[in-house]
Amino acid sequence: MIRLYGLKNCSTCKKAESWLKEQGIDFSFVDYRDHPIAPADLISYANALGGWEKMVNRSSPTWRSLSDEQRQAGSDDAWTALIAQFPALVRRPLTVFADGTVMVGFNETKYRHKLGI
Repeated sequence: MIRLYGLKNCSTCKKAESWLKEQGIDFSFVDYRDHPIAPADLISYANALGGWEKMVNRSSPTWRSLSDEQRQAGSDDAWTALIAQFPALVRRPLTVFADGTVMVGFNETKYRHKLGI
């Protein structure tokens, strides 16, 4: 099953949810403000994406509001602590497919390709 992590009021998350429903694809949605992603899972997902730079939304108002010191997170522990404090830093949605593949954002073409539709 697909696990979709995001924020319940995020328009991109809603688009991804609607698209998956339209395709009849079984998924679960987790609002990571209500149910934070475990640090070990965050590290795993960041690694699967190619690093924290791919997972963190650096164009968000949340990112811009951080201090220079906070933006210099240099370790997995520092990143997971920062995300625990500011969950909106994670790009949305964060999609984890049944085979363990991880994607951020919603792109219908990429979803279709991944799902073989």
